[in-house]
Amino acid sequence: MSTERGRRMRADQAETVALKALGWLVGNEELLLIFLGASGATPDDLKTRAATPEFQISVLDFLTMVDAWVMAFCEAEGLAYDIPMRARQALPGGADMHWT
Repeated sequence: MSTERGRRMRADQAETVALKALGWLVGNEELLLIFLGASGATPDDLKTRAATPEFQISVLDFLTMVDAWVMAFCEAEGLAYDIPMRARQALPGGADMHWT
């Protein structure tokens, strides 16, 4: 993925990262079951909602909950460890929330 550190990731690049993360989750049955339970998503949602930014954000939110998952995903895909969070922030509606 050709996104320079410090430069904002494009939405299409973020979508690619999110879909790769979803594919990685699908390939890990144990984590997939945890994701489905935590998100309330169904196996059908994996197909019908995969292209929506909201669902992609939920995948990246789940992935970034545990550093070991981020590291395993990024190592499998040859990505820098900051890419999943940068992708989340670049998706429509994925910007950081500021509560103050």
